[in-house]
Amino acid sequence: MIVRPRPGAFELLFILRGSIVPVVAPRILLVFVVSAMIALAHHVAPERFYDLGPTPFTLVGLALSIFLGFRNNACYERWWEGRKQWGQLIAEVRSFARDCLTVLPDDPVLHARVIRRVVGFAHVLRDQLRGTSTELARPWLPETEWPTVAQSRNQVDAVLLLQATELRRLLHDGALSDILYRGLSDRLESMTTIQTACERLRATPTPFAYSLLLHRTAWLFCLFLPVGLVSTVGLATPVAIAILAYAFFGLDALGEELEEPFSLSQNALPLDALVRSIEIAALQALGETALPEPLRPERYILR
Repeated sequence: MIVRPRPGAFELLFILRGSIVPVVAPRILLVFVVSAMIALAHHVAPERFYDLGPTPFTLVGLALSIFLGFRNNACYERWWEGRKQWGQLIAEVRSFARDCLTVLPDDPVLHARVIRRVVGFAHVLRDQLRGTSTELARPWLPETEWPTVAQSRNQVDAVLLLQATELRRLLHDGALSDILYRGLSDRLESMTTIQTACERLRATPTPFAYSLLLHRTAWLFCLFLPVGLVSTVGLATPVAIAILAYAFFGLDALGEELEEPFSLSQNALPLDALVRSIEIAALQALGETALPEPLRPERYILR
């Protein structure tokens, strides 16, 4: 996620880091070259061009901008839904840690094992959503449990199952009443709900045909628009087309990044930073004093 102070009006014109320009620059360059060729041909032989005028393209551009706005709203909603789920996970972990300290037997080893296991759950969930290695979760789980988690097809479920198994053992041993067990079990159920919601977002993208339609329309509009503008704008046509292409292609590319909130793109959710917040909350609940520092943006990018 891009995190940076708002620059001044002059700086906004030249900022590249954290903008969408590097992604869409090749497309803008191609459209600029095509527009320059059309403008040059019109300048050399204007009688060969039929004056279409900008009116038809204005109507198409207006419709395209509306459709792009609808798509970006849908993609942002996916991004914001992912952020809400991870915010809820942080709240659930804090509540679970507090409940464990107050209702479980007064055993520091037990407290550490149960609370650190939910941190491992957060690590595994992040890595499973990103499709990366889950090795970072290993230090947070008992060494005897890691082979079971690593070999599981759904490692997130495996961690929650281990947690539920330990709570069940405490219930059967009489160290935990059925009412208190139900309260802790509800916390695990909430974590499962968050996991399922995140998996739904990852496995259900916006309809491909919808994205393809807008992508093709944006390309066709930017490639054919010079024909309608060249008789009016003349040799300045490439500049005008490049500005329009930046707006349309930029919105299209931004929607693609927001559509995948758990990816590693610049505009994706900062899952590493969110997991670090969970680590700090868990360790602080355990009374640790050597707490890790919250993650900071590196070159304005917070991962």
